[in-house]
Amino acid sequence: MPSPEDNVDPGPLYYRSLAEVARLIETKEISPIELTQMMLDRIESLDVRLHSYATVMADHALAAARAAEREIQSGSYRGTLHGVPIAVKDLCYMQGVPTRGGLQVLSGLVPDFDATVVSKLEMAGAVLLGKLNLTEGAMVGYHRNFDIPVNPWGEELWAGVSSSGSGVATAAGLCFASLGTDTGGSIRFPAMANGIVGLKPTYGLVSRYGVLPLAESLDHVGPMTRSVADAAIVLGAIAGFDPKDPTSLKTPVPNMLGELRRGVEGIRIGFDRAYALDGVDPGLARAVETAVEEFERLGAEVVSVQVPDLTEALAAWPVICAAEAVEAHRENYPSRADEYGEYFREFLAMGVGIGDAELANARQARVEFSDRFRAVLSSVDAVVSPAAGTPFEVAPGLQYGSMTEWNQARAQRHQSLGIEKAPTSFTFPHDFAGTPGLALPCGFSEEGLPYTMQLSGSRLSEALLCRIGCAYEEATEWSGRHPPV
Repeated sequence: MPSPEDNVDPGPLYYRSLAEVARLIETKEISPIELTQMMLDRIESLDVRLHSYATVMADHALAAARAAEREIQSGSYRGTLHGVPIAVKDLCYMQGVPTRGGLQVLSGLVPDFDATVVSKLEMAGAVLLGKLNLTEGAMVGYHRNFDIPVNPWGEELWAGVSSSGSGVATAAGLCFASLGTDTGGSIRFPAMANGIVGLKPTYGLVSRYGVLPLAESLDHVGPMTRSVADAAIVLGAIAGFDPKDPTSLKTPVPNMLGELRRGVEGIRIGFDRAYALDGVDPGLARAVETAVEEFERLGAEVVSVQVPDLTEALAAWPVICAAEAVEAHRENYPSRADEYGEYFREFLAMGVGIGDAELANARQARVEFSDRFRAVLSSVDAVVSPAAGTPFEVAPGLQYGSMTEWNQARAQRHQSLGIEKAPTSFTFPHDFAGTPGLALPCGFSEEGLPYTMQLSGSRLSEALLCRIGCAYEEATEWSGRHPPV
């Protein structure tokens, strides 16, 4: 007798989870070639409007799909990513493929080697569809010579910060997963803006070799997907020690799937009501509070915690990031400053003006805050909060302007919405402390736009965060909603 699930419409194939598509490939119910062609056709049809891809690699993708099909047909199935079409942010080197990082000054860069994360994805048999658009240099503003990705929930909406192309492509069904990077929130912000899952891992868990840097001590690479399980799958594939990256951790790759569906019975969830709810979008605050109640219903214990004061951390982050960005761009800035866009040029100029004493003070503030933040995280299994103070940021067109103009526009926007807390209050702490943060949908506004919460954990707690997130996701309906494209 058929089960009730047999009558449930799973929706369009391009919106299925990576795990679902992988099962269809493994059982030979779908061909990697047909799947890849379907995705390329969808990109050709929709991305002329959404602008998520910087480079579409149709020939490369189809060749990889054909190779995957031959291997699978012969019984050589590599695992869950085998034959699945995904994409990577255009900070990741790919041999023979332009890598610009949103920078006009790098428009001629064609690497002769692959980033480690790209090599790992290809070893897992993934089909790489292309490279995804981003802000200039992975900061906030865009260069005027490059397209701004369009949020599929509404073209007037913000698409997130630097991993905006990754967020848009994943949300719009233009890939089954993507890679983003996070220096101050650039995985979690676009996950929030586009209503998907984003996982910023522990610093050093994923190699950054062959990934264009913004700030070496803050940069992270991680997955952006449409389900928590998919994020766990991708992180398991790209994580691991890399001798080519001196910051890479010599720790075993976490078993991301082993306890994924064990539920949250007995799990201790930390909640700082003032930190999570005060001064943020009221609808988002209600959604996060409802999520906390859902965790209790599922058997978790909610524990009151107090996130340390953020004042010095919020002031220290731009000092450290700007100073390290100047170092990362020393070959081209200031010698070719006129080739940079307004925002990033102003940000780099700020970095040049930072003195040794100011930088040392900022780094000391980082160390002291990070110690306090890690202590809070270690007292519970996870801390829940929003992924940002508001899901509705500055309209896209303003992001061609200068840093000063953009910050003024954002401040005016927040004031009009009654939002007092800086969005980075929920993202900077994890980049400073090198601790993981999992962003996932937790509701929708009255206008039908996504709300997102964040689960924060101690170093190397990614598997536990995904277990908690998966339990919530399976108990709610939010991950099954997709933008109207």
